[in-house]
Amino acid sequence: MRGVKLHQTISLDRPLLVVALEEEAQHLHVSDLPVLVTGVGKVRAAAALASVLARQRPSRVINLGTAGGLREGMRGTQVVGRVEQHDFEDEKIFGLTGEHFGAAIELGVSGPVLGSGDSFVDSAATRAGLAARGIDLVDMEGYAIAFTAHQFGLPVTLVKEISDPADEGAAKTWRESIDDCAERLGEWLHRELRGS
Repeated sequence: MRGVKLHQTISLDRPLLVVALEEEAQHLHVSDLPVLVTGVGKVRAAAALASVLARQRPSRVINLGTAGGLREGMRGTQVVGRVEQHDFEDEKIFGLTGEHFGAAIELGVSGPVLGSGDSFVDSAATRAGLAARGIDLVDMEGYAIAFTAHQFGLPVTLVKEISDPADEGAAKTWRESIDDCAERLGEWLHRELRGS
């Protein structure tokens, strides 16, 4: 698949790190853990991860990446407690089919709610609407990665570094903060590995 890259070898005794972009992985390679770069968006993330997991099995999946913060003062590294798709109307689909195809996924830790969607949130109005729904931060891959990992029976952790306020200045802020965000994600991983 174009744009997908797997660094290092996957093994049963080590977690697989999953990121959307190489820029997010630049401080993760020092861990010597396998890193899968999927590309941006839910479809690419799900397809890339499923393709790898169908051939090789890690101990768990850790998704690291940037996210827009929807709450005033929200910053830093966040370990997600629940993830949902902010652009998928699960209740409407349930009303039509009697089945849930996009229910929220609980991740077994106390933490913020991540909303994943196939759009870069850069509007104060959209930000306010999502926050009113109980979503704390937004990204474009987390739900797909959590869903795919669960389909393969693997534990998954979503770790997001707040890169921007998901408003009209989000794109500029993201570009300016990506290096610092990647460094903080690497620091989180280092602390996590030291504690295990």
